[in-house]
Amino acid sequence: MSSLSTNKNWEKSFNEVTEKLFNELKAEEYLIVQFKAEHSHFVRFNNGKVRQTGIVIDAQVCLKLIANNRIVYANFPLTGNEKNDLEIALENLAYLRTEIIILPPDPFIVLPENKGSSHEVYHGNLLSSDSVIETILAPVQGLDFTGYYTGGSIISANYNSLGQKHWFATDSFFIDYSLINANHKAIKGTFSSRHWDLDKYQHQINYHKQELQQLNLPIHEVKPGSYRTYLAPAAMADLLGMFSWGAISESSLRQGGSAFAKLRQGESLSPLFNLKENFHSGNTPRFNDFGEMSPDELPLIVEGKLVNTLISSRTALEYNLKSNGASSFEGLRSPEVASGSLSEEEILKAIDRGLYLSNLHYLNWSDRTLGKITGMTRYGCFWVENGQIVATIKDLRFDDSLYSFFGENLLALTDFQEFIPEISTYESRSLGGCLLPGGLVDNFTFTL
Repeated sequence: MSSLSTNKNWEKSFNEVTEKLFNELKAEEYLIVQFKAEHSHFVRFNNGKVRQTGIVIDAQVCLKLIANNRIVYANFPLTGNEKNDLEIALENLAYLRTEIIILPPDPFIVLPENKGSSHEVYHGNLLSSDSVIETILAPVQGLDFTGYYTGGSIISANYNSLGQKHWFATDSFFIDYSLINANHKAIKGTFSSRHWDLDKYQHQINYHKQELQQLNLPIHEVKPGSYRTYLAPAAMADLLGMFSWGAISESSLRQGGSAFAKLRQGESLSPLFNLKENFHSGNTPRFNDFGEMSPDELPLIVEGKLVNTLISSRTALEYNLKSNGASSFEGLRSPEVASGSLSEEEILKAIDRGLYLSNLHYLNWSDRTLGKITGMTRYGCFWVENGQIVATIKDLRFDDSLYSFFGENLLALTDFQEFIPEISTYESRSLGGCLLPGGLVDNFTFTL
């Protein structure tokens, strides 16, 4: 299924609205108009059966009015009815003019520019709405398969009153699921792409079926201490996600609250660790909410050394720096961690004696200045002896520093990468995700 047939209709409606709004602007007024839309098929599964299914078609416009060193925002839906859309758009512009005069001036406000336009459309090969249920459920017959599928088109656009226009549209899907055994233990998985691949889906399900059987093994009591630990790509993604919360941000570094302070001072992570923002995959647009473009690739950590941080235009103005197109949040949007040399077949042998962790959750900084992260193990986590999975474990709390598990204790990265998608559907379906390998770590520390 490809729902990008609606792309041209939405683009026509959005162009009409923005043209009218820009023509209505007064002198010294700037306007940024952001557009987000989706045409998605949702199916929710419970115990291998369909619990809920439906189609979501939604489009939202965000206006950002800038005048006299002040900025205000308003949101409204785009319906495709030209008369109604234009009327609502002008009402919102009038409302913003009444609000902006009561705000104090912003000393670090950034004015929009026209640095060129872009138009990117990524077509996919998705399942048809009629075939989704049968295709997804066929490999999991007889299992408690619980989760949901969503697939279709997502559009993001950003125009400004100086003539800059960015348009991004992509077909994509993901399945976020759990396989649950009779003891209510679960194996967690996600499967995502722009192109449906039945062989890859079947391979992943078969791998997780094997792990599901291993959940019936006895429980091994793991006492507090440090153990050799394999972190599967999903677990690595959870740790990498913490970089967006007070680490890779230039403003966090400048304000003294970044976990990367020691990297800025010259300390290094493992030479095996390489991180970059990579927008070549087309999973998320290069432009941010302000319409600023990021480079196709931006190296952040090269062989363990911090070479770039994420710098928004506001941070650049405040500290006299050059922006690299980061979002105002200065978080990772399309990160990739380079692969290593550890093969999938050699993972258990390389652990020898220790832990195999599929997933983590409830992560937080326990000491951000030292780069220490705490969290819990979750879902398919196992005890390994003599290179074999021999037991399951109870959930454990870990507390360790990124300067250890991505630093001196990082033994190897896998020779394969997995794409871990953003699976949030709060208000709308999210774009993006991260591409990264699994990691083998020595002396990963558990406290409970």
